[in-house]
Parts: sequence; C-alpha cells; structure tokens
Amino acid sequence: MQSLFISSSKKSSGKTILSIGLAALAHQEKLNTQTFKKGPDFIDPSWLNAASNNPCYNLDFNTMSRDEIKDLYNSKSKNSDFTVIEGTKGLFDGVAIDGSDSNAALAKIIKTEVVLIIDCQGITRGIAPLLNGYRSFDKQLNLTKVILNNVSNTRHEDKLICSIKEYTDFKCYGAIPKINDIIDERHLGLVPAFQHDNRKKILATLRNNLKSCIEYKKLIPAPKKNKFLINKVRSNNKTRFTIGVASDQAFGFYYPDDIEKFKDLGCKIKKINFIKDKYLPNIDGLIIGGGFPETVAEKLESNQSMKSSLKKAIESNLPVYAECGGLMYLCKYIEFHGRKRKMCNVLDINVKMNAEPIGRGLTVLVPINHPWKLGSVKIPAHEFHYSSLEFNKKKYNFAYKL
Repeated sequence: MQSLFISSSKKSSGKTILSIGLAALAHQEKLNTQTFKKGPDFIDPSWLNAASNNPCYNLDFNTMSRDEIKDLYNSKSKNSDFTVIEGTKGLFDGVAIDGSDSNAALAKIIKTEVVLIIDCQGITRGIAPLLNGYRSFDKQLNLTKVILNNVSNTRHEDKLICSIKEYTDFKCYGAIPKINDIIDERHLGLVPAFQHDNRKKILATLRNNLKSCIEYKKLIPAPKKNKFLINKVRSNNKTRFTIGVASDQAFGFYYPDDIEKFKDLGCKIKKINFIKDKYLPNIDGLIIGGGFPETVAEKLESNQSMKSSLKKAIESNLPVYAECGGLMYLCKYIEFHGRKRKMCNVLDINVKMNAEPIGRGLTVLVPINHPWKLGSVKIPAHEFHYSSLEFNKKKYNFAYKL
C-alpha cells in the first residue's frame, strides 16, 4: 500500500486541493483509496470522502492517544491501494512547542512519506533554503517530494524548478497555477460536500486541473486491472436498536468511526432528512450532528410536521444526542443575517449567529450532573463556532457549569 502525507510550510497553501485532487484521480484510476485528515475537521473530510468514495477518518492528537491513532490508521488503510493524509497548517506546526502534535509527528507515527505543497507567490530562488531548512529540521522524516502552487507563469516556474535542481535534492512533481476558488467558502471554511448538489462536477474540474499540471501518475500506484472493492463495515451482531441519524443539507458532521461503532454493536442506522421527511420514523434513539442549519433555516422552519414530530418524540423520552448544529435545531429560533427562523422549541433557547468566531480551539469538558454518572472524567474536545445562546439561567443552569 502506497501512502502520501500532504503538508506545507503554512496554512492556506493548497493542501486541501491537492489532497482532494489526488484522491479523486486515484479513484478514477480504479484504486481503492483511503483518506485521512489530521486533527478535528468535518468539512475537508466530506470532500475527501466524496473524492475517494470511502469514508475519511480523523487522526487527532487531542482526542486520541498515539496507539489509537496508529491502530485506526492501520485498520482502515490495510486493504487500500493508496492512502492520502491531509495535514493541517504547516509541517512542524501544532499546539505543543516540542512538535509532539505536529504533522511531522503524525507522519512519523504512521510511517508515511511527506509531500510538501508550497505557496510560491513572491518566491523564486528562496524556495531552495526553505526546502533545505525543512529537511534539516527533522532528518527522520521521509521528505523528498515537492509540488509548487500559485505559480504565476512559465518564467516563474522555470526559476523555481532550476533553483530546486541546483541547490536541493528534492524532486518537483508539478507546478499548479493560481486556481480560482473551485469550492465555495464561507464563515467556517469550504462549503461541505453534502451541501453541494454539483459536487461531481466540482471534483471533475479539480481532477482535470491537476491532471494538466502535476505528474500524478508518479505519485499514485499503477492502476489495477480488476475493479476495486469499497471498504465496508460488517457486523456479526444481530440488530438490537435502530438509531436515527440526521443526514441532509443542514446536518452532516459525523466521524465515520463513531457511526461504524454503533453498527458494530448491532445497531441499524436510519438516515433522516429533516428538510424533506415529514415525520420521524420508528427509531430507538436519534443523533443530530453538526452542520450548517443557519444556511437552510428557512427550509427547516417550513417543515412544521417534522418539527412537531421531533418535539413530541423528545417529550416522550426519545434518547437524543444533539451536537452543535443539532442543538441549534432543538432551540426556539436561529437568528442569521438579521432574520429569525423558528426551530423545534424543544429548548427555550435562542441562537444568534455572529460575525466573528465565539469559540475556537481545543477544550476539555468535565460533565456535571450527567445521567451516565461520569463524575470527574475529563473529555477532550474542540470547538469552532460563530453561534451564541440566549437562555433561561434557572432552567438550564447546567450549561453554564460545563
């Protein structure tokens, strides 16, 4: 199995475009392609999932031990032909000053080769000391490949490649010109794949763009003659419960290994569309994950029968796990761009979307008065949201303690 870790010298250098594009090209070549994303993220994995037609898994130092990272990577990639891991920020960046949670640290744990994609805007001969510096900073890394991004023209490209050949032993596998935004962006980053009706066209455009400017056939394995098999999770247990999972344009942020764990425990997963479905199906529990309910709030508001059905089910003690956007849906209303849209009114809480992030970064939760009696167990988590809540302190004082 061949694997590539896509990293760079800094954020916004083209890692996502290259990772998605390579996964899409490999899939087109009939390779069973497995993708991973370093750290907490749902949006980029949604595109990596769409590109490879396999679930994308997160490798996160904050919520996983090194053994858990290694085990997940090995178990999910063992049957693949090609593995792509998308890093975050720069190769040596991280929260820890010693680099123990950096992209470089992850690449060494899973023993994979690193490809640097460098934003070359304003750089010519300076590419050489940059690459040599990254090489010498950690000589344990398998680091010999580079792809140039934001290359202005052929003259710019020639200067960069000549400098790399003259002063380094890196091999350049292509030069990507400045590409206009293929995937739309908004307040939390790229628009996720589950909200794009034309995602197939977007992936085709990205494939064609990269085909013309990188030596992708030297980066991915040779195509297989037989059609590849898609990785599937199988359970030997009989179905015990049916768990509903919100899956539509509003909600789609889930870690696939979480859903797979429910299946492994014998649960049947029932996808529910809170925009189009009129009523809740017969389920034993419900998960409403994160997403962007504010962007489709009008559609959610207009589906009155679903809102009533959900409210009635919750008041009849249906177990529900609602996270991020899912929690917003259970509130009284969502205010976005000055417009208020009525939601389920299960919780007497109002949600306001702000212009700037309210919560951003790693966090640790300590449950108080939790029904599972977790006591002082600390739960590592992360947050990145623009929403703030307005609610009755007496009724929901537990939220202030968390």
